[in-house]
Amino acid sequence: MTRRRHLIALACATALAAPLSAQAQADTVKIGVILPMTGQSASTGKQIAAAIALFQAQNGKKAGGKTVEVLIKDDAGVADNTRRLAQELVVNDKVVALAGFGLTPLALATAPIATQSKTPMVVMAAATSAITEASPYITRTSFTLPQAAVAMGDWAPKNGIKKVVTLVTDYGPGNDAERYFADRILLNSGQVLEKLRTPLRSPDFAPVLQKVRDAKPDALFVFLPSGQGAQFMKQFGERGLDKAGIKLIGTGDITDDDQLNDMGDVALGVVTTQHYSAAHPSAMNKKFVADFQAMHKFRPNFMAVGGWDGMRLLYNGLNASKGAGNDALMAALKGQVFESPRGQILIDAQTREIVQDIYTRRVEKKDGQLWNIEFDVQKSVKDPGKQK
Repeated sequence: MTRRRHLIALACATALAAPLSAQAQADTVKIGVILPMTGQSASTGKQIAAAIALFQAQNGKKAGGKTVEVLIKDDAGVADNTRRLAQELVVNDKVVALAGFGLTPLALATAPIATQSKTPMVVMAAATSAITEASPYITRTSFTLPQAAVAMGDWAPKNGIKKVVTLVTDYGPGNDAERYFADRILLNSGQVLEKLRTPLRSPDFAPVLQKVRDAKPDALFVFLPSGQGAQFMKQFGERGLDKAGIKLIGTGDITDDDQLNDMGDVALGVVTTQHYSAAHPSAMNKKFVADFQAMHKFRPNFMAVGGWDGMRLLYNGLNASKGAGNDALMAALKGQVFESPRGQILIDAQTREIVQDIYTRRVEKKDGQLWNIEFDVQKSVKDPGKQK
């Protein structure tokens, strides 16, 4: 009798647990975030994961009437890993959205999965213009290289820089940076003396920097992926280019806030164009930086703000779709306008691309630390790569 009672009690408990478990699943939505938490691009993963943690600490874990569970997966910056993880998140975990994507090849590897499963995909880091054209389910909260490169192509000739050499990493964003900067500086009566490229993996900047020194340009324009700036700046100084009268200009990756204080005084005076600086003077950004540093003990960079805004976009979308995914969520992501730590941003409803202010900044020392200090701005910049 005792054994029989035990079996009956177990059966009743199982029967009760099944609907409770189903109810818990129905009340939860999952967001799959794929990031390079290890490998050469680990700084990108570290920054975005930290920003996501801060966003949920500030805003809670409810959106659209449901609990939001974030699943962070490490792809180590390898596209095959990204593709496999995206497939698992969609099929096994039933995520309502995919997000992250530290490099362009990683985002492009996921695009077919987003299309086939109708899963919205928020690119928080990768910056090649063409990414959003790879699937109708992709939008972006980072930036595009043409946005930053064109702004520098306008600024440089107006400030005495006529002859330049370009140096970019040889993959999608680098190709965009080279093309759009060169086209704009030629349009502004400048001259590109030479176009140099370095590999994405394990670059050695010394040989190309010697070529730059030999060419004697007014300035060197540089794009590098997040995480390579400190190594580059060290070799730029070692080769004496800063003493040879060659100005260093570029997109904001080269004076990344995450590494800026490690670069030393060689970085002083470097002018870059970018959508975010930790020194942006708005009240919202001051709070963002203070809260971020209190929680994580390091400074947020442009990758962090892409992650924070990506979560804001998804929370807004889930609230509008009442927790539904697929086409309902994708429709709710388009056309959003909100204030970010970087300034006001818009997700263009037609292109699904971010529209944002692009700042011209100079590295300066304040209170013993190096900062990218903004001194000019181009308002509401669309992606030049989408303008026909």
